[in-house]
Amino acid sequence: MMPKFVAAVSAALLFAGAAQGASAPELLARGEYVARAGDCIVCHTAPGGESFAGGLKMATPLGTISTTNITPDRDAGIGAYSFEEFDRAMRKGVAKDGHYLFPAMPYPSYANMTEPDMRALYAFFLEGVAPVKQANAKKELPDWMNKDWVLNTGLRLWNAVFVPGDGYQAKTEKGMAWNRGAYLVEGLGHCGSCHTPRGMFFQEKAMTGDDSAFMSGAELDHWSAPNLRGDAGDGLGGWTDADIFAFLKTGHGPNTAAFGTMIDVINNSTQYLSDEDLMGMASYIKSLPAGARPNAKAPTYDNKTTDRLIGADDKTSGEKIYAVQCAGCHGMDGKGKAEFVPPIAGNPAVLDKNPASLINVTLNGSQRLVVGGQPDAYRMVQFRVLLNDQQVAEVVNFIRTGWGNNASATVKAADVATVRKDTDPASDQVVILRMR
Repeated sequence: MMPKFVAAVSAALLFAGAAQGASAPELLARGEYVARAGDCIVCHTAPGGESFAGGLKMATPLGTISTTNITPDRDAGIGAYSFEEFDRAMRKGVAKDGHYLFPAMPYPSYANMTEPDMRALYAFFLEGVAPVKQANAKKELPDWMNKDWVLNTGLRLWNAVFVPGDGYQAKTEKGMAWNRGAYLVEGLGHCGSCHTPRGMFFQEKAMTGDDSAFMSGAELDHWSAPNLRGDAGDGLGGWTDADIFAFLKTGHGPNTAAFGTMIDVINNSTQYLSDEDLMGMASYIKSLPAGARPNAKAPTYDNKTTDRLIGADDKTSGEKIYAVQCAGCHGMDGKGKAEFVPPIAGNPAVLDKNPASLINVTLNGSQRLVVGGQPDAYRMVQFRVLLNDQQVAEVVNFIRTGWGNNASATVKAADVATVRKDTDPASDQVVILRMR
């Protein structure tokens, strides 16, 4: 083990290098790793745009905003930021010029980041990313709100109430791996930004696993980020640490596969993390107790659905659509084809009390997983052209109640129409974003 004095001197030299604009390769590599763990590239890269140049539109309850340019261009990006200004933006949500950032930027989670991680990230963005001269887009907000003094006043108050100030506090009774996982999930990986429900002021209802709301599932942009607590059925009660590890590494779990916005997380973030970090995250997530949805129960498989699909003459509309359009991949028995075509029976996304994801993926399909540089052979295709709103509602309701699935069958054509209007089909292209 390296003596503490030598380690301290080495760290000081690395940070000194960053300050002089000629950082050590080890620091830049560490910064790139931190950027991967934080999945910075996905939000700050527009479709077809330059990496980290911003321009990705994001819908909020108040209107549409676009992500900003975080390349080291001194005029359009963050090239003129000092470390202290960068740190303030990341952990406090305050930009160099003093304006407050929208909490669509997950700075409440980044508030947990350590200073060494922040310094490595700063060095990477200023020295490891190509500068792009692309101006930031204007916010698309109501006129009365789209004024600097109104936004800054409101967001200053929001920060005072909802942004933690103490950083990650390790639990001494837990092991190092668990604490590392908690740091990544609650902080740098900002998993709660999607998987935790939000309150009336757009704040996450909980920021740590001590609260049962944390990671209990939430809807965002017509995707239902699933319950990641230990509940049966729509949660991870039936998963092992190894199952969670495998999902974060490959996008494939025991009864599901990544789709929708989780594709971006697997493709650009978690697959690049070390096995030790992924096992820490798995250990932490698996430790979250059940109770987020106390009435959820794991379904018992029922073969009657398969028998009807194969032999019944009086099939319902939902049964007919499934047999013709879906069974070729997912099977008449709803069990899919391990490991790349997920099952319908017992799938947490199917059992979710919120059907948004199932409607969305049926309409729009999903991009391909790309793990280790290799695209998956299979991807969910989109049916928005082939099926009308009523047909999508019927097949979704059938799926949610077939083979013993115990979700509700309450999807209406109007629900599908709303998702159709607000969303676009997934791209057929294999998208690989480049960090440098």
